[in-house]
Amino acid sequence: MTASSASASYDRSSATRFPGPVDSALRTAGWEPGRWDIKQAEYWADALRDHTTPAGHRHNVFPAAVEAWAEFGGLRVTAPGPGRQIAPATLRIDPLSGLHLARTFADLGRALSTQLCPLGTDTDGGSHLAIDREGRVYGIDHTGDWYLGSGLDEALTLLLTGLQPARLTTGP
Repeated sequence: MTASSASASYDRSSATRFPGPVDSALRTAGWEPGRWDIKQAEYWADALRDHTTPAGHRHNVFPAAVEAWAEFGGLRVTAPGPGRQIAPATLRIDPLSGLHLARTFADLGRALSTQLCPLGTDTDGGSHLAIDREGRVYGIDHTGDWYLGSGLDEALTLLLTGLQPARLTTGP
């Protein structure tokens, strides 16, 4: 996917894409509107596709993941201040941090009737981040599975401002 085709989903040059403190934290980490490293994203995609766990599980790789990596991959983003509801996260956008979690992501994807691909980690809380085919973002940690947003922008805002994510449940 090229930068021009991805820009159809949102305006990369918009100064109001993220709330002020989130925008500032992202820029401090090295992000800027129009950032697009497709070569690195394709390297990650190949590494994930080529990896098979000892039990035979493999990662799913799809455009929403590659686009997220191309724009935000390699960033380590520190929260801009205290959280609103919970402690904000420090994020590392690196899909290879989830390389050995193919089965975990496949199991959760099956439960959600979608496919998941690694996105990165919340380095403070030990949560692994995943993105699905539609661009929705999830967190998986020792306390459970979490819905972080309908898109990466929403998830980044939630995580960096310390908003409480929704817990995924299997029952009432």
